[in-house]
Amino acid sequence: MRYLRGVHPLGVLQLILALVLPMPIVATAEPSPARQSELRNLLKNDCGACHGLTLQGGMGPALLPESLAGKPDELLVMTILEGRKGTAMPPWQPFMNREEVVWLIGMLRKH
Repeated sequence: MRYLRGVHPLGVLQLILALVLPMPIVATAEPSPARQSELRNLLKNDCGACHGLTLQGGMGPALLPESLAGKPDELLVMTILEGRKGTAMPPWQPFMNREEVVWLIGMLRKH
């Protein structure tokens, strides 16, 4: 497949998921109130370091509801958990699980 040379497999998978999974992901369990507080702190301080302290963008793109509109939840989940190779976006899987990421995305979409 000559036309895929130089394209990272994760990028191809993210594109496929974006096309075939337009439905939002439903969280099965909400993090405890204490963990929600930790995740909000992580969002503000760690994510905010690149995405801007008000999440309006910086080195990384904005994380505002209007910026996330049209982006499938599964694409966002994979980006957060696995990071983006070749960019400053690290994988956050060591620090949060899939359910917590889904909760965080839901929170970002509401605020």
